[in-house]
Amino acid sequence: MTIDNLKNPTIALGTWAWGDSGEIGNGYFGSELTQIELGEMVDKAQAAGLTLWDTARVYGMGRSETVLGEVLKRYARGEYQLSTKFTPQIAGTSDDPVADMLEQSLANLRTDYIDLYWIHNPADVRRWTPHLVPLLKSGKVKHVGVSNHNLSEIKLANQILGDAGFRVEAVQNHYSLLYRGSERAGIVDYCRNEGIPFFAYMVLEQGALTGKYGPENPLPQGSTRAENYNGVLPTLKALTDKLASIGRSYGAEAADVAVAWAIAKGATPIVGVTKPRHIEGLIRARRITLSSGDIAELEALARAANVNTRGWWEQEM
Repeated sequence: MTIDNLKNPTIALGTWAWGDSGEIGNGYFGSELTQIELGEMVDKAQAAGLTLWDTARVYGMGRSETVLGEVLKRYARGEYQLSTKFTPQIAGTSDDPVADMLEQSLANLRTDYIDLYWIHNPADVRRWTPHLVPLLKSGKVKHVGVSNHNLSEIKLANQILGDAGFRVEAVQNHYSLLYRGSERAGIVDYCRNEGIPFFAYMVLEQGALTGKYGPENPLPQGSTRAENYNGVLPTLKALTDKLASIGRSYGAEAADVAVAWAIAKGATPIVGVTKPRHIEGLIRARRITLSSGDIAELEALARAANVNTRGWWEQEM
């Protein structure tokens, strides 16, 4: 077994958007990224105790990891945790593609170990999960998790790792007010019963639940997220208005309340961050305690919106 317990934070920081290309982002998210702002943001996050950074080799095909490694180099390695992923869909043809992809991530991130290493998508659980065992034994990986796996796949991965004296130590799936497939499928309950931290990505639905965007102020044109969400922004207005209303009572914003909802549901939200003000919002979100009435009303409005935000890469849970 791994000798130290995973340090599970209240909130983890996502860097998917850091894979956008160029000094000014113009890719999937249409993000505007500068090294100066990213450095300021990392400093603010580290000072606030937000120190688990989530990335993947596939985000920008290594760019997200490289940028993250560059901005974190000012800190001692023990001052932050790194979470990155093996993605079967881009695996090479060597004898051990998992180990090879890990080595690429280690080089990109300027480190000799990863705190939390994930099988990104299931593809073939029996094929890929056993490759995690030697990585755990080597110390290059401290903890392992599975992402975008359904309940039977999570249980199978846990069994395979258990036979070698390890276990699934985290699960990461898309989970938000608009997309609660992991809840309906029993995954959230399974994680709770087994003591497995459940990480929720896309809690803000790539900006659609921040309250910043609407019919009069759509997501950045030309980006993939604009294609996916701009058409449903009018449908989401009642929900985002309620998020904003609850936020005002806490001196917070709509996005902070959406993050607080995930925390209230027992999840560790992974929230994409690109600017220092995003960290300020997460600090506010940690202080919000939603009432059962607030949660019920938000969930009712989300159901009424009836928007399916399952990504093209995700299977039905």
